[in-house]
Amino acid sequence: MPDILPVNETGEGFTIPYFDQWMAMPVIIRVAVVFIGISTIFILYIQFRIWFTRYKGYLLNKRVEKVVPVIDALIAEEIFMKSETGQKGAPHINFDAFRIPLFANHKNKQILIDRLINYRRSFSGSIGNHFKQLYLELGLDKLSTKKMNRRSWNMKVRGIRELTGMDVSISDVNILPLTNSKRHELRTEARNAYIKLSKNEPFKFFDISSEPLLDWDQIELFKTITTTENIAIPNFARWVTYSNNKSIISFCLKLIVHYNQQDAAPAVIKLLETKDHILRAEAINCLGKLKYEPAEAQLRHIYSNQPLNCQLEILKAIGRMSTGESAQFLRQEFMYSTDFDIRKNAAMSFVRNASPEYIDELMEASNDENKLILKHSMNPLIKY
Repeated sequence: MPDILPVNETGEGFTIPYFDQWMAMPVIIRVAVVFIGISTIFILYIQFRIWFTRYKGYLLNKRVEKVVPVIDALIAEEIFMKSETGQKGAPHINFDAFRIPLFANHKNKQILIDRLINYRRSFSGSIGNHFKQLYLELGLDKLSTKKMNRRSWNMKVRGIRELTGMDVSISDVNILPLTNSKRHELRTEARNAYIKLSKNEPFKFFDISSEPLLDWDQIELFKTITTTENIAIPNFARWVTYSNNKSIISFCLKLIVHYNQQDAAPAVIKLLETKDHILRAEAINCLGKLKYEPAEAQLRHIYSNQPLNCQLEILKAIGRMSTGESAQFLRQEFMYSTDFDIRKNAAMSFVRNASPEYIDELMEASNDENKLILKHSMNPLIKY
């Protein structure tokens, strides 16, 4: 039987076709070919993902075009028409009208959920409550709750948004751990939802929060807190005193100012002893905006030992208190400081603490630059 295996010229055995030619190429050529191959595969993969995503979007749009008109027709007939034809209060809604084979499909059911949430956001009062009732009667809240139990963080976020959008309460066992999630998006959504949905302790997650509240998180939370109706506002001094999360303390200081919680001031004063000068500056700012006059003497006393940011906040705070007791202190800082920011803020506070005669006297004793600063500070249009 003839030997069908390829052999080399010396007959020493089997060789791989083209391998010797490949190995004979310069190394740089082989590396280039490998990179070209990897790049080609990567480009093809990206193109496939783009095409697949567009195709899924196309199919979803076709499905929405088919399902949404059916949903709108049912809602118009069962909710809008019955609400307008004299059935005041709580018109009888035929929930069975929505239990049709079309909504047995999971994707169609998701479109129904999204549509109900949009209607719920657009209507308040009794009509808005009808959409919530329909959501619950059809058991759609169970589907949203299941999403919260999925491993995927974006599915958890979707479930939270759906329940929040329909104003359906979520048990603390399910949502409270998510308020401290490592995933920023999930953590933010869970915190906002907890504040909106918790009726008794909407700020309970402050107690367990170890992840920082970023600046944008604070903006979103502040908006949620101040726009949520009938929210139970606690005394935020609780977290100023006991929390180990500096970002939580910082946020609570802003809330203390917003709700003018004068009884929280003693807890804020204790922060003047903290080693964190940024947090200390925020505490001074809080005392100034509260116009807590008992703290003025202590602020003057610690002034000389503070870094620049704290000194500036002390000058602003004294200006906001406007008791007149610190006019001499402010005059000295204005006249003898070499830092422009200190002189500017001392002047702003001085004109709010001193009498017109004292201001005129200082004006005469000042050099040209300081006179300009004083004139600028006396402009009533400038907010301080």
